[in-house]
Amino acid sequence: MKHNLANDRPSRELLSRVIDEHGLDAVLSKRSPTYKAMNLGARTLSKSEAIDLMLNDPNLMRRPLLLAKGKAVLGYDAEEYKKL
Repeated sequence: MKHNLANDRPSRELLSRVIDEHGLDAVLSKRSPTYKAMNLGARTLSKSEAIDLMLNDPNLMRRPLLLAKGKAVLGYDAEEYKKL
Protein backbone atom coordinates (compact mmCIF):
# COMPACT_ATOMS: atom_id res chain seq x y z
CA MET A 1 0.00 0.00 0.00
CA LYS A 2 1.33 3.43 -0.92
CA HIS A 3 0.95 6.54 1.21
CA ASN A 4 1.60 10.15 0.35
CA LEU A 5 3.76 11.29 3.28
CA ALA A 6 2.54 14.86 2.88
CA ASN A 7 -1.08 13.81 3.38
CA ASP A 8 -0.66 10.69 5.51
CA ARG A 9 2.26 11.45 7.77
CA PRO A 10 3.91 8.68 9.75
CA SER A 11 3.42 8.59 13.49
CA ARG A 12 5.96 9.95 15.94
CA GLU A 13 6.43 6.37 17.17
CA LEU A 14 7.19 5.08 13.67
CA LEU A 15 9.72 7.84 13.00
CA SER A 16 11.33 7.16 16.37
CA ARG A 17 11.65 3.46 15.53
CA VAL A 18 13.08 4.15 12.06
CA ILE A 19 15.63 6.60 13.52
CA ASP A 20 16.62 4.04 16.17
CA GLU A 21 17.01 1.40 13.46
CA HIS A 22 18.84 3.47 10.83
CA GLY A 23 20.19 6.56 12.58
CA LEU A 24 19.09 10.15 12.22
CA ASP A 25 21.49 10.92 9.35
CA ALA A 26 19.93 8.14 7.27
CA VAL A 27 16.38 9.39 7.85
CA LEU A 28 16.88 13.12 7.24
CA SER A 29 16.90 14.17 3.60
CA LYS A 30 19.94 16.38 3.26
CA ARG A 31 18.88 17.22 -0.31
CA SER A 32 15.66 18.81 0.90
CA PRO A 33 15.33 22.54 0.21
CA THR A 34 13.99 22.93 3.76
CA TYR A 35 17.07 21.16 5.18
CA LYS A 36 19.29 23.57 3.28
CA ALA A 37 17.20 26.68 4.01
CA MET A 38 17.17 25.94 7.74
CA ASN A 39 20.92 25.20 7.64
CA LEU A 40 20.26 21.97 9.52
CA GLY A 41 23.66 20.59 8.53
CA ALA A 42 25.28 23.14 10.83
CA ARG A 43 23.16 22.10 13.81
CA THR A 44 23.07 19.12 16.09
CA LEU A 45 19.44 18.03 16.29
CA SER A 46 18.03 15.93 19.07
CA LYS A 47 15.93 12.98 17.97
CA SER A 48 12.80 14.68 19.32
CA GLU A 49 13.55 17.95 17.52
CA ALA A 50 14.23 16.12 14.26
CA ILE A 51 10.94 14.21 14.53
CA ASP A 52 9.06 17.47 15.16
CA LEU A 53 10.65 18.99 12.06
CA MET A 54 9.88 15.95 9.89
CA LEU A 55 6.27 15.82 11.06
CA ASN A 56 5.93 19.52 10.26
CA ASP A 57 7.62 19.19 6.84
CA PRO A 58 7.62 15.64 5.42
CA ASN A 59 10.09 16.74 2.73
CA LEU A 60 12.73 16.46 5.44
CA MET A 61 12.28 12.66 5.40
CA ARG A 62 14.28 10.54 3.04
CA ARG A 63 11.86 8.95 0.61
CA PRO A 64 10.49 6.60 -0.32
CA LEU A 65 9.96 4.98 3.04
CA LEU A 66 9.05 1.34 2.53
CA LEU A 67 7.71 -0.68 5.45
CA ALA A 68 7.50 -4.44 5.00
CA LYS A 69 8.01 -7.53 7.14
CA GLY A 70 8.78 -5.41 10.19
CA LYS A 71 11.61 -3.63 8.41
CA ALA A 72 12.00 -0.09 7.08
CA VAL A 73 13.88 0.69 3.87
CA LEU A 74 14.77 4.33 3.23
CA GLY A 75 15.29 5.69 -0.25
CA TYR A 76 15.07 3.62 -3.40
CA ASP A 77 17.24 0.53 -3.02
CA ALA A 78 16.39 -2.16 -5.58
CA GLU A 79 18.52 -4.79 -3.82
CA GLU A 80 16.78 -4.22 -0.47
CA TYR A 81 13.40 -4.30 -2.19
CA LYS A 82 14.21 -7.71 -3.71
CA LYS A 83 14.99 -9.07 -0.24
CA LEU A 84 11.49 -8.21 0.93
